[in-house]
Amino acid sequence: MWRGIRRRHGVQAEIAGEAAAAAAVVVPPSEPDLEAAAFFDVDNTMMRGASIYHFARGLATRGMFTTSDLFKFAIGQAAFRMRGSENPEHIAVARETALAFVAGAKVDDVVRLGEEIYDEVMADRIWAGTRSLAQSHLDRGQRVWLVTATPVELARVIAQRLGLTGALGTVAETSEGVYTGRLVGDLLHGPAKAEAVRALARREGLDLTRCTAYSDSANDLPMLSLVGSPVAINPDSELREHARKHDWPIKDFRTGRKATMTALPIAAGLGAVAGGVAAGIALRRLYRDR
Repeated sequence: MWRGIRRRHGVQAEIAGEAAAAAAVVVPPSEPDLEAAAFFDVDNTMMRGASIYHFARGLATRGMFTTSDLFKFAIGQAAFRMRGSENPEHIAVARETALAFVAGAKVDDVVRLGEEIYDEVMADRIWAGTRSLAQSHLDRGQRVWLVTATPVELARVIAQRLGLTGALGTVAETSEGVYTGRLVGDLLHGPAKAEAVRALARREGLDLTRCTAYSDSANDLPMLSLVGSPVAINPDSELREHARKHDWPIKDFRTGRKATMTALPIAAGLGAVAGGVAAGIALRRLYRDR
């Protein structure tokens, strides 16, 4: 049974990767190096904490749900992260749970709220060191994409605010500008990120051996292993060990309290789904009260 679930998950990851690449917006650099690019994970790599969780916090400040709701979702994240397991059953549950974030919401509203909340909550959580690395690629004429499980519309907002080329994110199905409640493929997580990068490389004519990828999580080893220059940023223990074993560069921009905060499970990948549930509840209330 598990073998069949894993096989189906692999197919969904491929579909999600292709969909993410198709949805990517490309802004060419002024003096392009067309064969090289950089790919950055978002949560705890580019930004301290989970982007979708910060989005949910922004909704909380607008009175769309209570702070106690937010605390419960944070506890849910902690339980998921501490279990440390990503078997097919957990992934399937997370995929279905993620639908709560988008079902019935208007795309334009999500983008508008994303822009507002990025400016209010997320902008000062960008790691300056990681942002500098991204800028160094841009300065060399290379394109820079974010690659994240966050919905692609929110990922694009972050990329645009940072002046990056574009973003690969989880693609949700829409109809007439409204989310249907179904994902296109799977969450852009783990192997799906690698599929998205591979699909984008085919479309853009990138030489992956000349590309660079950055992440904090061992969940992104498929993406990191795909490029010629993988880099561990603020790595978890598993990724740090793997990076040392394979002589990958390691950069840690956490210090003191920040390091403690990023050890908390508001961090990466599917652990951020709880924030998506919070956001989903808030958006449903928004539409109900109109």
